[in-house]
Amino acid sequence: MSGDDTGARGFPAFAARRGGRARGQSWWGKAWADALEDTSLDEEALKKGRAYARTGRLGPITVSPGRIATAGYEDDTPFETVLTLEQLDAEEWESLWEKTAERSAVADELLAGELPPDLLEAAEDARVRLLPGYGDLEADCDCDSFDHPCKHAAALCYQASWLLDEDPLLLLLLRGRGPEEARDELRSVLLMQAIVGFGDEDGEDGEGDEDGEDGDAYEGGDAEAATASAAPLPDGTPAGELFGRRPAPLPELPPLPGPPTRKDPSAAGADPLEQLVTDAAVRARELLAYAHGFTAEAPAPLDLWRDCVRIAATRPDQRVLARLREACGSPELLDRAAEAWRLGGSAGLDVLEEAWTPPQRDTARARTALTAGWEQNELPELEVRDNQWTLAGRGLQLRYGRDGRWYPYRQEDGLWWPAAAPHADPAEALAELLDA
Repeated sequence: MSGDDTGARGFPAFAARRGGRARGQSWWGKAWADALEDTSLDEEALKKGRAYARTGRLGPITVSPGRIATAGYEDDTPFETVLTLEQLDAEEWESLWEKTAERSAVADELLAGELPPDLLEAAEDARVRLLPGYGDLEADCDCDSFDHPCKHAAALCYQASWLLDEDPLLLLLLRGRGPEEARDELRSVLLMQAIVGFGDEDGEDGEGDEDGEDGDAYEGGDAEAATASAAPLPDGTPAGELFGRRPAPLPELPPLPGPPTRKDPSAAGADPLEQLVTDAAVRARELLAYAHGFTAEAPAPLDLWRDCVRIAATRPDQRVLARLREACGSPELLDRAAEAWRLGGSAGLDVLEEAWTPPQRDTARARTALTAGWEQNELPELEVRDNQWTLAGRGLQLRYGRDGRWYPYRQEDGLWWPAAAPHADPAEALAELLDA
């Protein structure tokens, strides 16, 4: 078996079985097969599936949340078969663990890595399904059979019961929870019930007090009484003492760390792995800046083109650039894009490639800033089209980005090239462009 705890898990193909039963033999294997047969409308298809399951002609099986899949050959024609089972949502899982926590023996077995049959009673009380019901298990196979399910899908259903013989916790994975995740969620529910006093040995629920009133402290708004009577935490701290404390103020956020120092990858002794680590650090810094509110927008994931541009802009290795230019098919296009990235990052590339119409208030604010930054009658004539402000006849241009910054551009051989780093003030950007 291979795979991780919460994702897909792979199992080798089952060998051919001579005779014997096609149904699982463990309690959960039999329960799965019973549920399958009770909800199927085609007994003949199940009969073919039982026979095919024993032939050993299905390939390795992959089990993942809500899905069982396999592949094989039929008369030298490949086929792929997939079974899908509806996953439980977060509320259904929470309800299941609450009902499980009320059964201490069931909870103990589950925490020990077992799947006790009595878990079905907890599932019924929580009104959730673990085993497949009517219309719950969908079969899809790309073979040409008109049967539904076809013999391949039916065989996979029965082989799933064999997998449950080996590891019944796969049933939880099929419903959307890996074993470790399921145990962590159950532990959280048990801890919360202990904190509020519902996890005592007698299982009593606060059915009433001496005055005949409802014993639920929450209904009466008496939160202090509820926490005072709660069971102590595992470390012995009284729950009432813990919840009676006034929370301390959160510390101030630390300043955002500076950007990692990049090394020239063409320099002697440059380590490609170090460059990858640096790239990862830069990306982490961008995400951290967004998470802590230093930037307004989350960094967008890069597609193949944008990642090529990023590499061309941040790794001045001529060998790398030559390969990227060749793959791009337009060296000039890549060079302009890389220059835009070097000067303005991902937002700079957007400004190069996209024209858009800014809100009127942004345009009016820019005109006011330009007028205030220049002496009367000295402001150059500007032609405004969308987000592009062009100095008539001078081959110079300012482009307004969606990030609120102004990007200087210069015309060379009929193409507009990024000319300098962006500015928040259009007057400063224009002055720098004219000085250059």
